[in-house]
Amino acid sequence: MAAGIAAGLGAGAFWGTTFVAPLVAPGFSSEDYTAGRFIACGLFSLAWMLWQTLMTSPKARSGLWPDAAQTGAALGLSVLGYTGYYLLLVYGIADAGAALPALIIGTLPVWMMLLGKPDHLRWVALLPGLVLTAAGMALMMDATSDAMGETGSGHLWRGVLLAVGAMLSWLAFGMLNARWIRRHPEVKSTAWANWLGLAAGLGGLLLWLGWGTAWHALVSRPGFGAFVFVCAFTGIGSAWIASVMWNVASRRLSTSLAGQLVVSETVFALIYAFVWSGDWPATAQLLACVLFVAGILASIRAHR
Repeated sequence: MAAGIAAGLGAGAFWGTTFVAPLVAPGFSSEDYTAGRFIACGLFSLAWMLWQTLMTSPKARSGLWPDAAQTGAALGLSVLGYTGYYLLLVYGIADAGAALPALIIGTLPVWMMLLGKPDHLRWVALLPGLVLTAAGMALMMDATSDAMGETGSGHLWRGVLLAVGAMLSWLAFGMLNARWIRRHPEVKSTAWANWLGLAAGLGGLLLWLGWGTAWHALVSRPGFGAFVFVCAFTGIGSAWIASVMWNVASRRLSTSLAGQLVVSETVFALIYAFVWSGDWPATAQLLACVLFVAGILASIRAHR
């Protein structure tokens, strides 16, 4: 359990960087951010698989490359949890800023706890974690809505709807991905991350070819170096490494407990956003983060 919890928290720390990525390299479209991130993830996954193929014996290469059924599963889940989710999220951040979408994505733990509760676990055991998490969300929503009232744009509610769509997309991914890897214990966490990464890379390439900025125009834009860095960092860190960590957490923990750890993404995202903006969080926001952490601890205790 300890290894699964550590892996889940590590995934949250990497996922949190996606909320500030568009702020680090402004001036590029949502399609370019999404395509660049997942092309980087796909290239890294391909390089990793080729390296493993070259460095292992023919007998040990079994399971490094997916079969037809595994390819189909990876393609479908990559749309829900990678390209589709991230595109909706980036659009939401562009319209509503970083804090409010982070809060909406932060409701994922509640939904995953409700939908993924083990049969042997009583609802009363989950109640403290649910209450603490919900209280933190309510407090953060109140503090964030006040801030958005001062700086929000006319597209605030469109951003909220896009963030809700991103949340629902990842919720479906989290539930289906956990079910798939539990049904296929023979597939290693790194192999599954590679297959998802390749599928996401293909989706990112198609997205860029269809709706992305032309290469010559992309290269000539100010801040292209920062854009490449952001795509590489989020593609390798918050896509591939986080995927490996999340697969480990999903194998070792119940869906409800793993889902509770998703709230760490919100905590890390808010920390990163505050550090990047240079603003000290309000008292209500700090208290909300404390409630989130308390909710995680309560959920861990309940599952023990």
